[in-house]
Amino acid sequence: MSDIRDILELEQGASVPSKEAIVGGNKARKLRRANEPSFKRPEGMHRELYALLYSDSRDSPPLSSTDTSHGYKQMKAKLGRRHVRAWKWVPFTNPARTDGAVLYHWRRAADEGKDYPFARFNKKVDVPSYTDEEYQMYLHDGPPSTWTRSETDHLFDLCRRFDLRFIVIHDRFDKEQYQARTIEELKDRYYSCVTKLLKARAPPGQEAQNLPSAYDSQHETERKRQLLKLFNRTQEQVQEEEMLVAELRKIEMRKKEREKKQQDLQKLITAAENQADSYRLKRDKKPIKKKPTKKKGELPDKPTKAESSGVKFPESKGAGVYLRSSRMKMPGSVGTKKAKAVEQLLEELGVDLMPMPTEQICHQFNELRNEMILLYDLKQAAGNCEFEIQSLKHRLEALGKDISTINVPVEAVSIVPKVQVTSTSSTPLIDAVTPSPGTPNARKRRTAAAFLEQNPLKKTKRP
Repeated sequence: MSDIRDILELEQGASVPSKEAIVGGNKARKLRRANEPSFKRPEGMHRELYALLYSDSRDSPPLSSTDTSHGYKQMKAKLGRRHVRAWKWVPFTNPARTDGAVLYHWRRAADEGKDYPFARFNKKVDVPSYTDEEYQMYLHDGPPSTWTRSETDHLFDLCRRFDLRFIVIHDRFDKEQYQARTIEELKDRYYSCVTKLLKARAPPGQEAQNLPSAYDSQHETERKRQLLKLFNRTQEQVQEEEMLVAELRKIEMRKKEREKKQQDLQKLITAAENQADSYRLKRDKKPIKKKPTKKKGELPDKPTKAESSGVKFPESKGAGVYLRSSRMKMPGSVGTKKAKAVEQLLEELGVDLMPMPTEQICHQFNELRNEMILLYDLKQAAGNCEFEIQSLKHRLEALGKDISTINVPVEAVSIVPKVQVTSTSSTPLIDAVTPSPGTPNARKRRTAAAFLEQNPLKKTKRP
């Protein structure tokens, strides 16, 4: 019971409270009349909006904003022992004004005599002034310049008056007394004069401070002319520009594809040359040794790894017995098309597809197939380059009819491939042309498909 008394803030010695004391029976309950309608806030309506439409006192919403006790604000008087501060109806002048106007307002008696607080917001641009000597020495230009002394004074007067708002200055410039000037000419004259004055007034041996940024009137005139020209475009010109931009993107994409193919071809050629050089050096430096005889019961030597090449044939890395013929299995990284081409060429050369898997035969057979795959890639890349060259030549021939008016013969334009295939042997590497993906010409696609059906390795001549 003591805890209940503490919660209800009752005295500890008091008797058990009644139901009316707990519920609040001392307060007069406000009974709702039978004929009064009950209001309920509609679903989806915010509480703040509903409070503006309806209140507990059934009063209509006020016409002006008020502070009531049922809202968020509660008006409470803050009473203290200090005296109320006195206010006076006093005159004041604004230091930012030059006409000396005197106005009146209410102000605290303690703040009487202080400056007008809003005068600090009056910011003015510091427009320099010049003397007759400075104008003759620094600001006076020769005959090419059409600015006179009176016109320059009028410009600087307007700059002080309108705080360098050149749109207003151009509107208020006296075009009857002086010749009409553009905004760019007004800006150029003002900033050039200010720069010359600041440089002339700088102490000797020191650079001028707070120099304005250089103003290029010719660039601004050209920029506004281009913007006006861009704004006045017709719908047909806008569509033509969009079409040209799309064509430019396609040309850039084709250029990137050609560069990528050239890089791949160059890598293949470099790999082939390096492999040929390594074979030549190994053959020249390899000493002639007799084959050592193995003793009975001696374990066979560990199989040596083939040279690193483009195709990595499987090798047995685990312990235990394995078949040496598994080393001649074509890896899965080689495509089916390449594998079929290698098998077809082996059949034409009279080489067994599964020879006797001795140590030397396995090594030489894998090297032979590796060189065949490399030759296949080289011929494919060379065929792609040749097909691209032919398509560009046909395109130039088609464009030759359109550019005949400027006397540019098609024969004068020659396409020289950047990558040339060199071979030390008499076996030709480029015998077929393969198609390039995405070629729009149907005739070229049919020619490329006819070459694609053939095996690039099939046409290799035997030495």
